[in-house]
Amino acid sequence: MGFNVLNDKTILITGGTGSFGQKCTEIILNRYKPRKLIIFSRDELKQWEMAQRFSMSDYPCMRYFIGDVRDKERLNRAFHGVEYVIHAAALKQVPTLEYNPFEAVKTNIIGAENIINVAIDQGVRKVIALSTDKAANPINLYGATKLCSDKLFIAGNSYTKRDGTIFSVVRYGNVLGSRGSVIPFFLKQKETGALTITDPRMTRFWITLEQGVEFVLTCMEKMLGGELFVPKIPSMKMSDLAEAVCPACKKEIIGIRPGEKLHELMITRDDARRTIDVGDFYVIQPDFHYWGRRCNWNGANPVPDDFEYHSGTNPRFIGVEEMRTLIADLRTPGEKEK
Repeated sequence: MGFNVLNDKTILITGGTGSFGQKCTEIILNRYKPRKLIIFSRDELKQWEMAQRFSMSDYPCMRYFIGDVRDKERLNRAFHGVEYVIHAAALKQVPTLEYNPFEAVKTNIIGAENIINVAIDQGVRKVIALSTDKAANPINLYGATKLCSDKLFIAGNSYTKRDGTIFSVVRYGNVLGSRGSVIPFFLKQKETGALTITDPRMTRFWITLEQGVEFVLTCMEKMLGGELFVPKIPSMKMSDLAEAVCPACKKEIIGIRPGEKLHELMITRDDARRTIDVGDFYVIQPDFHYWGRRCNWNGANPVPDDFEYHSGTNPRFIGVEEMRTLIADLRTPGEKEK
């Protein structure tokens, strides 16, 4: 995978101090020579900590901007001269957002609108936004705000001039070991000798952090504007995940929490009529009147009308031993010895 056009270009990552942003920064710095790589986020402590790892003295292209996607004026300043934007900023903790719904709307929806408008005004070439499987047939506020955000970014292509800013979206499932995910939670619970499982039948899509970054960079290279990209990734039962983390631990069933699904979707049957299979991933195509002229996905095949990409019926599942290996790879040498 190569996106050589990133050499000598200015890239900005919103939410850049998060798990995705840090891994994306690592991969870009190791692989390319950007003119500037701007980390845009709200938390000064996280930026300070990240700057210890990616310092401006070791990496002269690095820049750290304090700001919030809710603040259009600050975005306008930060986007000046930027050519590529990776939008990873979001509020995403499901229970927290159920209790603080207006905050979710301000960041995930109004923030998306701000990014679209400022990117167009500042002449950004490409914007790719990160979504979630919870945005397909959402039942919680987080998923609903991300579905709205997805639709705003896709529609943003209708607001820009010819040869102007283009927008696309990447949607994938749970990220192994990301901050706030279930694996660090289980590893913490392991110390008590008991793991809590909401429902042993529950399944989720899984992707590693590096795979997620690689997919986003690949999609940014290939995007024509308006696509919603979905990778082909494996599923796993939560009961098998618990077994992979600690086979000797007691498993306590606590029931599905408000806002949770038994299984996740990434492509609904309603979206199937617009979805094509590109090999390693799917593309949900936009309903633009000009899309037929723009589309060049040669060799892609339409999926069946009744198709849905569902974590419970996914043809590929991760086994316990495979997940155990993946978890071991996430941990530091000191942690692996414990």
